[in-house]
Amino acid sequence: MLELVSLQPVDYLAIGHIAADITPAGVLLGGTVSYSALTARALGLRVGIVTASGEGAPLSALNGIPIVNVPSEYSTTFENIKTENGRRQILHHQASPILLDHIPQVWRSAPIIHLAPIASELDSSLAEKLSGSLLGITPQGWMRVWDENGQVSASAWDANASDQSLRHAGAVVMSVEDINRDLELVEEMAHQTRILCLTEGEAGAVLYWNGDRRRFRPSKMDEVDATGAGDIFAAAFFVRLYHTRDPWEAARFATQLAARSVTRIGLNGIPTSQEIEECLVEVLS
Repeated sequence: MLELVSLQPVDYLAIGHIAADITPAGVLLGGTVSYSALTARALGLRVGIVTASGEGAPLSALNGIPIVNVPSEYSTTFENIKTENGRRQILHHQASPILLDHIPQVWRSAPIIHLAPIASELDSSLAEKLSGSLLGITPQGWMRVWDENGQVSASAWDANASDQSLRHAGAVVMSVEDINRDLELVEEMAHQTRILCLTEGEAGAVLYWNGDRRRFRPSKMDEVDATGAGDIFAAAFFVRLYHTRDPWEAARFATQLAARSVTRIGLNGIPTSQEIEECLVEVLS
């Protein structure tokens, strides 16, 4: 693990597994914490990561970001296979769990804390044990299961665990794929938490807040690769929400920034300073 005595306070703490994604181009860095941490840094924040990965994990893209890395035999490793019926996802390896004791004390009260599980590596009780100003949750990793062959599928979130997490969350971001397009479930979850944002790919996002519901449409872009767009959305949403305390503005900003990310492949989709400036400008028609 990183020498903890050297750690300084951060503005944005991302907790969850990095992923070693098997792609036609080789093993590439992925996972929500990777995309969200790089996005938060691009937005000008001091960022820290608590993760678990095996030896040889492709972490070079995260150079400059302090990482507490729990030793693990393997990194969490996914493979996405395109088929005629859509994407088939295989989990080849799962890294070690991340526990409260792995999170440095100096980071436990970071202004923005992002719980970002991708393979059930976090216990939902973490939500009530961290004291950041804004606790953001992307529950994807609590809403998927895999069989003995590693075949991943969407699954219902355990009711007790979801209730515990949703009550303590400042904001929740998830995709329609996470809930297998069960919009009734989304409505139910929206009543259990303060702010819930559902991303719908090229259709944009729907924000549930204070008993209201509003849709945000992205600018039209030529899609090259949508990998990580939802994670970029989540980080942009949490950061903008923290700065403005305005969920509507946060959703508008995140929708536009995530739309631009799909014009490039993988981590190259992390926002540029020019894109950030463009999306900060409110266009009135």
